[in-house]
Amino acid sequence: MNARHEIASPRIEPGLDGSAAQTSWYSTNKRWGLRRRRPQKIALFGLFGCGNLGNDGSLEAMLDFLRRERPEAEIVCICDQPEVVADGFALDTRPISLSRHLTGFARKLDRLMLRIPGKICDVALSFRHLRNVDAMVVPGTGILDDFGERPHGMPLDIFTWFLTARLLGVKTGMVSIGAGPIRHPLSRRLMMGAARLAHYRSYRDAISKEFMEKLGFDTSRDRVYPDIAFNLDSPSAHSRAKAPDEPLTVGVGVMSYYGWYGFEAGGPDIFAGYLKKITRFIVHLLDEGHDVRLLTGEDGDWTAVDAVRDAVDKARPDMADGRVVADPCGSLNELMEQIVRTDIVVATRFHNIVCALKTGKPAISLGYALKNDVLMAEMGMGDYCHHVEQFDVDELIAQFARIVARRGEHEKTIAESNRAFRQALERQDAELLARLV
Repeated sequence: MNARHEIASPRIEPGLDGSAAQTSWYSTNKRWGLRRRRPQKIALFGLFGCGNLGNDGSLEAMLDFLRRERPEAEIVCICDQPEVVADGFALDTRPISLSRHLTGFARKLDRLMLRIPGKICDVALSFRHLRNVDAMVVPGTGILDDFGERPHGMPLDIFTWFLTARLLGVKTGMVSIGAGPIRHPLSRRLMMGAARLAHYRSYRDAISKEFMEKLGFDTSRDRVYPDIAFNLDSPSAHSRAKAPDEPLTVGVGVMSYYGWYGFEAGGPDIFAGYLKKITRFIVHLLDEGHDVRLLTGEDGDWTAVDAVRDAVDKARPDMADGRVVADPCGSLNELMEQIVRTDIVVATRFHNIVCALKTGKPAISLGYALKNDVLMAEMGMGDYCHHVEQFDVDELIAQFARIVARRGEHEKTIAESNRAFRQALERQDAELLARLV
């Protein structure tokens, strides 16, 4: 797989969906006797406001881009938690679905009627909120991954909104998205159907594009660009250069991990095993004189933070205060502010790794998916990857010693890769301005 080549050499095609020429919004509506007098209206679609910092960081990156390049545009966010997004981003918001949030008697009645009334309401909702929209964009996220959800949930919602957009003549795009796995055959049909309806598609890594190809999806006009979180502004560095034998501050990103989908049999045992190994590694760092900053990526990760701190306290009851710290984190910007106070990061969540590398920190990935490995390879750190359920603590300790010894070399390699990522994302920005928004 040559993800670097894909990222470095995108082609610009003449039409949004590969056609020789793309009909403009104006020319389409001119046939109806309409003239476009109002400002452009752009809808951003995704699972935002659910407590996942990576998803919300993708939203923030796209908002920054649109507010800079299309300041006159009206932006609305179609999301799962509209109240949360409205408060956090000062945005006009709409719900993705009404039926998923039914309660009490209405929920029971909808289930009794095979959820048909609720889904009819959802279709009406999509038509109502897209009728005056010019473009609908999915900014990043693993939108084409069902995470084990049933077909009538998010897979059907995605298809509904993209079909409605097509019927209303709304331009649609999936920008630097993640794809796969999708377990249920019907979910695959719905999500592939939504992707086919999109005028513009790009993937955040080569494995997402390859996943689509293996399903028989035509990706010949699709491109691979970095995760759009790399477009976020990086905070200024706080750490100073340290002597080779000087203790470090190590960022350890922990996750409440119970298996890929979180509900498999044996989930508690998976979490307990992960907790035991990560605690042993942290205790080793403390015994070597290093300090530890625990990092999170989702609200639910505080279960892991509390468990790790309790386990470390039991293992080293006489440890001085302040050796292990953990601060609340509400955004990727706040996460990066914490990471710049570290020297090296060891983390599980994908966007912990994204933020570590974006801020120039050498990292070791204890990932749960191949997306971590691909990103690490792109950044020249491919030798420092493990699977969260299988990593060996002794090997991790040995790797940490090696990464410390080569820290300066790795920082230079990461800086070069960051420059290449920024250049690639600038090319994608130009494509989006020309084709979509």
